Amino acid sequence: MKRIGVLVVAYNAASTLAKVLDRIPREFVPRIAEILVSDDGSHDATYLVGVGYQQTSRDLPLTIVRQPENLGYGGNQKVGYRWAMERDLDIVVMLHGDGQYAPEHLPRMVEPIERGTCDAVLGSRMLEAGAARRGGMPLYKYVGNRILTSAQNALAGSELSEWHSGYRAYSVAALREVPFERNSDGFDFDTQIILQLIEAGKRIEEIPIPTFYGDEICYVDGVRYARQVFRHSARYRAHKLGFGSGDTVFANTAYELKEDPDTSHGRIVSWLASRPASRVLDLGCSSGELADELRRVGHEVVGVDTEHHEGVEERVDQFVQADLDAGIPDAVGAGYNVVLAADVLEHVREPGQLLAEINGRLAPGGSIVVSIPNFAHWYPRVRVATGRFDYDRRGILDRGHVRFFTRRSFERLVAAEGLEVRRHEAIGLPLGVVERGANERRNAQLRAVDGMRTLDRLSVGMWPNLFAYQYLFELAPTQGAGAKPRPTVVDDSFNERVARDAGTTEAVDRPA
Repeated sequence: MKRIGVLVVAYNAASTLAKVLDRIPREFVPRIAEILVSDDGSHDATYLVGVGYQQTSRDLPLTIVRQPENLGYGGNQKVGYRWAMERDLDIVVMLHGDGQYAPEHLPRMVEPIERGTCDAVLGSRMLEAGAARRGGMPLYKYVGNRILTSAQNALAGSELSEWHSGYRAYSVAALREVPFERNSDGFDFDTQIILQLIEAGKRIEEIPIPTFYGDEICYVDGVRYARQVFRHSARYRAHKLGFGSGDTVFANTAYELKEDPDTSHGRIVSWLASRPASRVLDLGCSSGELADELRRVGHEVVGVDTEHHEGVEERVDQFVQADLDAGIPDAVGAGYNVVLAADVLEHVREPGQLLAEINGRLAPGGSIVVSIPNFAHWYPRVRVATGRFDYDRRGILDRGHVRFFTRRSFERLVAAEGLEVRRHEAIGLPLGVVERGANERRNAQLRAVDGMRTLDRLSVGMWPNLFAYQYLFELAPTQGAGAKPRPTVVDDSFNERVARDAGTTEAVDRPA
């Protein structure tokens, strides 16, 4: 049996709290481990009503607390979810003390989590056509709800019928994996936690619930609320695209595969798919998803990355963990037909030296495929021009980038290392992430994405220096120059030993 807790958030609910507690199905009560009524600093007798009910009721496992000051709707939820974790509950259901949501539906709210089919359940007033209006939802709220929900689904890649219901059940294990403590203390908390669940890959189900509008006081400023939740959703989408601080896309530390054919990863697969089976060295392979795509078209792939991501060995033929700032490890060998450096050179302090090493690992006739972010793109230009330059979690201004390139600066670097550009492409925004979660019910969203993609292609084609998100290059040794020898590295400890043995202080170089 799952340990079920009920969090009753209450604010100025003295007239309704007892009725809400009375309506909890008595056949369901034995399954409830604990009920927390959290009075959020009410100005009426909400706390006293709760204490009185606790003293007279012998069947409900009640705990009544009064916050010394008003924490806000979201702040009160944070208290409740911390309580659920501390009490080692498995499921926590949020119920409102004003009676807006039916306690009779508690068994249905927890059922999908008990079955293990989801991590969160949202009670939706919109699943049954016309039910919300029949239940007394004002027309302006109904229209606003539908418009906001559609916009948020498009931005978050979700398929929810309603984002704005306060009747929710969560797996406590799922709550432990999302940073809900960072969220607002206001009513926009509910949107933020849905975004966090989506980002963490948690499963969300909806069940239909009745709509009830009584004489309860609404404390929500509708216009301000709409602006806040739309901003949160748009900010999440921007972070997915690589713009902004990126703190809302916390779940994935590995570089995600860009599956859209027009992205750098899609074009790399297209470039290499037409080639005969080759030996490929994938530098900065991350979790190996791009390498896996290349193996599917017949290539043998050796992956190198500074981190060991889960499942990487299953996606490459050989994995070597190494810091590329220290050079390419000897364990990978040489004689590669293709060396791939996708979104890598901007992460190393000496990209020219790494290119020289790559050159030395090529087989005769081999080439290097490189993708780099375009620092001349409009986004970093705007950030610099407005004095708001800072690093982001991902994208062009990724906080892991230590070098920045434009097309011209990169081509100068390439020429200095004895390489020439065999071909190049300007790559637009990774708009494919907007389509994630889309289905046939959201054709309008897909049409909007197609329109954005067409506009992006036209912009990149007319002015790549300003609109190219990335550049993709294929490089080869300059004709007649041959591959550069692998650079020598001065090893101070080795020099000291040689000098000591030879009785001289002269430094000695040794091959890398």
